[in-house]
Amino acid sequence: MEFRFSRRRMIQGVGSATLAQSVATISAAPALRTWPIVEGPDTPKICLAPGDGGAPLAAVMQPQAAETAPGRGGRGGGYGGFLPPKAEAAPVAPAAAPGGRGGNPAASYERIKQLGVTHLVGVPFGGGWTKENIRRAIQTAKDAGLVAYNQMINVPNSVIYGRDTRAKDLEPFIASIEAAGKAGLPVVEYNFYAHRIIEAYYESVGRANAGYTEVDYQLEVLVNPDGSLAGPMYRDANGQLTPETLAAFPNAKKMKVKDLPPLASEGAHNLTEMWANITYFLKAVIPVAEKAGVRMALHPNDPPAPISRGSQQIMGTVAGWKHLIEIVNSPSNGITFDCGVTTEMGDNAVVVADYFASRKRINHCHYRNVHVVKPYERYTELFIDAGQCDMFGVMKALVRNKYTGTIYPEHPRALDADRDRLPPGGRLPGYPGGGGYTGLTFSVAYTRAMMQAALETV
Repeated sequence: MEFRFSRRRMIQGVGSATLAQSVATISAAPALRTWPIVEGPDTPKICLAPGDGGAPLAAVMQPQAAETAPGRGGRGGGYGGFLPPKAEAAPVAPAAAPGGRGGNPAASYERIKQLGVTHLVGVPFGGGWTKENIRRAIQTAKDAGLVAYNQMINVPNSVIYGRDTRAKDLEPFIASIEAAGKAGLPVVEYNFYAHRIIEAYYESVGRANAGYTEVDYQLEVLVNPDGSLAGPMYRDANGQLTPETLAAFPNAKKMKVKDLPPLASEGAHNLTEMWANITYFLKAVIPVAEKAGVRMALHPNDPPAPISRGSQQIMGTVAGWKHLIEIVNSPSNGITFDCGVTTEMGDNAVVVADYFASRKRINHCHYRNVHVVKPYERYTELFIDAGQCDMFGVMKALVRNKYTGTIYPEHPRALDADRDRLPPGGRLPGYPGGGGYTGLTFSVAYTRAMMQAALETV
């Protein structure tokens, strides 16, 4: 049979193949979500703490009532209209506790919901960890249109340090986990470190003079004769102690954070001891939590310095995190994945998120960014959009692995819009250089954009 080359047939064939390929590609592509993309049962949920809602403006900063009656001109002339001014200034709510947890929940719930946030961490129970108290807190949040999802609990020191009374001291702790399950609290978060070396934190100047938080293992601090830090210590823009601070504590000794001695109340503990102590804890608590329907979330050591006042840190490496979840194989034995801490240790947060999320061992997530100078020892907590962590990559890893828990965009930066609400010399609550409601608003908006983009593309 004779074959004749035909340009027309060639073009028709190529066109048909291209069309078929296009149709196949379209049919194989995932269905696009309907906008706006919102949080739901199959997505992560952004969360905040009650104290993150901030406080109302002080009376002197409240908008003033119009000087003339409606329809008679005044300062608002030329605009289409306003809501009537409030008869009196809103009361000032109590300041939030350090770290943004605490404060007046009723006064901040509305401001939290204005950001589109629906889930809460750190809801105060009032009166302790009983089923009734926890249920009441959950219902109060529900009545406000919010979900109380997670609360931090303190592990008894005797358990952390392996003291003789640990079995007895653990009994009320276990009862608290059982109460949380009966009341319907899904997640309980906790820490397990011999010492948290917050002495390495200090405030620095960021972009446009916003407040950043520095961590430096080599930082010089002033130490009192009893081993405690002198304070308050003030530093200049270069991180150096001011002459006024040095003069105020003539009996204090200069010392680097890395050389700080153990505190008498804590002692010094090596990795072998700490792993033995948390193994005891997990084997006693996780079966109870699993039966109660509660997922435990252990937060990594932060800062993850190699030695913290003489003690080693079991949760200061990704290898440590992996070992933890293997001690008791249960979804109730999980971690608070913190992409900031992961980056502080020099690890790839996307890879680490994928590892733990694929195993369903992320029971809570902290979402923040850092710039690292030296892993473990020196880094800067800065704006969520400005660090070295691939925040979009982390979010895609969570979405790809169908993580449906909470994401906390914590550690906001100190902005003038928050500073201006404070009296001269005032400090925002939380970490040195940490911010308030305005800073959190920035972080929440960024986090939601990352989540929507990930849900659209993964």
